[in-house]
Amino acid sequence: MKSVNSRSLLLMAMLLVVIQACSLPTVQTTEVSPTVAAVTSPTEAAPIEIPITGETAQPTESPIRHQVIPLSLPADRINHAGDYDSSVLASKKLVTDGDRFTFGRFERPFNANTMDTYFPYLDIVDTFVLQDETWIYGTLVIKGPDSADSFASKYAVELDLDRDGKGDWLITASNPASTDWTVDGVQVYWDANSDVGDISAMYTDEKAVGDGFEMLVFDQGVGDDPDAAWVRISPNASNTIEFAVKRSVLSNPESYLINMWAGTSLLDPALFDLNDRFTHEQAGAADPGFEIYYPIKAVSELDSSCRMAVGFQPSGEEPGLCEVFIPKDDGGAGPPPACIPSPNNPC
Repeated sequence: MKSVNSRSLLLMAMLLVVIQACSLPTVQTTEVSPTVAAVTSPTEAAPIEIPITGETAQPTESPIRHQVIPLSLPADRINHAGDYDSSVLASKKLVTDGDRFTFGRFERPFNANTMDTYFPYLDIVDTFVLQDETWIYGTLVIKGPDSADSFASKYAVELDLDRDGKGDWLITASNPASTDWTVDGVQVYWDANSDVGDISAMYTDEKAVGDGFEMLVFDQGVGDDPDAAWVRISPNASNTIEFAVKRSVLSNPESYLINMWAGTSLLDPALFDLNDRFTHEQAGAADPGFEIYYPIKAVSELDSSCRMAVGFQPSGEEPGLCEVFIPKDDGGAGPPPACIPSPNNPC
């Protein structure tokens, strides 16, 4: 009897242990797998979001700081040359003077082929050159602005420093609009390899090769000298465009030839000289006296002035030179007054 009770007590004790074990809290274990960083290609990368702070981003480059700015033009001009006024006979679609393609002279402020549209903002009627110790100034008097009362075109000053008829420097200005001096739209080009004009200066050369004014040395304030060249509409004459170029940029020339230009896409530094890039047949003529070439064709919407001499007494043989009076050795009369050519007065 005693053995039976002992076995019963043992069984009851074992059952009690099992019941207590089942009632304990359960502990979960999580299997951890090794992690591998995901590789994402650049095209799949998520865009970087930049918080908007309301502040304007500042440019990374320093602004151009000008040190020397032109002031008023000198009181006395160095030279002056009138240019043909094409408005006089514009209704007749012709020009009687100033357009000589073979000699590199252009008087073409008209559209191509029909010449039934005259552009006063491309018609130079007078030119001046002035200078002081710092600047050379080129001044173009234009017949008038466009229909929007602006000069939305391109203008230029060309300088021939060695006076051989081949341009060395070209200063251009696109769409001048301000009466304050500005570098906006102003560029300075140099013919570093001396191929402007090809073989015969100012005269047509067939199959000419070259790249014109190929070196851009100043671009709207960018260059070795941020003050190299400027342009403005004269504050005293609304139809006058004034250029200023630093003499030091041009190696301080003591003498030179200078002339002016007005044009559109053809006033391209790479196309100089234009009469070496086109044949007379291609270019046409504005003067009906050149019957086989009239009217103007590929070379249109362009005007150029003759070349003025500065710092020397011209011999009259300089290519492109304006007509000048050469005084005699016996002290003859001085040069006649400047003249603006017209159909009734060719000067």
